[in-house]
Amino acid sequence: MIDKPLRTSPANRPVHPVFRPCHHTSVREFELRHLSIQPRERAPQRWQPWRALQRGFTLIELMVVLVIIGVLAALIVPNVLDRADDARVTAAKTDVNNLMQALKLYRLDNQRYPTGEQGLNALVAKPTTGPVPPNWRPYLDKLPADPWSRPYQYLNPGLKGEVDVLSLGADGQPGGENRDADVGSWQ
Repeated sequence: MIDKPLRTSPANRPVHPVFRPCHHTSVREFELRHLSIQPRERAPQRWQPWRALQRGFTLIELMVVLVIIGVLAALIVPNVLDRADDARVTAAKTDVNNLMQALKLYRLDNQRYPTGEQGLNALVAKPTTGPVPPNWRPYLDKLPADPWSRPYQYLNPGLKGEVDVLSLGADGQPGGENRDADVGSWQ
C-alpha cells in the first residue's frame, strides 16, 4: 500500500489524518492540545524607536513634566529679570562716567563747567546763554538717555560734588532702593 502524503493546512502544516477540525477549532489549537507540539519560539525583537513614539504618555507623566517645568521656571525667571535690572544700572553708571569725562574736558577747555541753565546740552551744541565759552568744541555727538529712556540730570552746583550727573533710576523719582536707587557721578 502506498502512503499518501498528509494533507496540509493553510499554514503549510500537516493535518492529522483523523482530526477533522470543526468551525471553532484550528489545526494549531488541536496540535497544541493533543499532539504535544511545542510552539515555535519567536526571535527576539529589536528595539524599534517608532513603536516607542507611538505609545504616547500617560496623564500622570504629562503632569509630572509640567510640574518640573513650572518649578524650573519659578527658579530661573526671577534671576533672569534681576540680570536685566543689573544691566540697566551698569549701563547708567557707564553713561554717567562718560558724561563726567566730557564735562571735565569742557572744563579744561573753558576753565569752568557749564552752568545749570546751559546743562548737558553744552556738551553737544555751543551755549548761547552766558557765560559763552571761548574755546568751545563738541564734546559728544549726542546726549544719551538713561536706560529707562529719561534724560540724565545735571546739577551745578552739585549736591555731592562740584557738579553732579545722575539718573533717577527705574522709578524716575529721587532716592529709592535697589533698582529704583539713583545712579550718580558720586558713586
